[in-house]
Amino acid sequence: MEESYQPVPTPGPEARQMAMLCHLAALAGFVIPFGNVVGPLVLWLVKKDADPFIDDQGKEAVNFQITITLASIVCMMLMLVVIGFLLIIALAVVWLVFTVIAANQANQGQAYRYPYILRLVK
Repeated sequence: MEESYQPVPTPGPEARQMAMLCHLAALAGFVIPFGNVVGPLVLWLVKKDADPFIDDQGKEAVNFQITITLASIVCMMLMLVVIGFLLIIALAVVWLVFTVIAANQANQGQAYRYPYILRLVK
């Protein structure tokens, strides 16, 4: 089922910066367990009413981080049959690359859509 996408108005510089930070807040996962989800979630909840672009990109960042967390749990279970070690490395690369791409696009004022994610937060 195709989801209808509503374009958001051209965001101002502050909205672009906050949307970029929503994506980059996932890097908190390097320091805090589940920080990759908590960082974008907290930032989105605090700033979502400030601008529709922040709300849109914040939801996108949270959904991507939830999807990555679930995928990493599956990879950890697959470590019992060795393939999980390779998959977790590939997942980490995909996570970092997509997070940086999304942050860059948001900073340019373009709404970024991560491919193949669960859109749990609407």
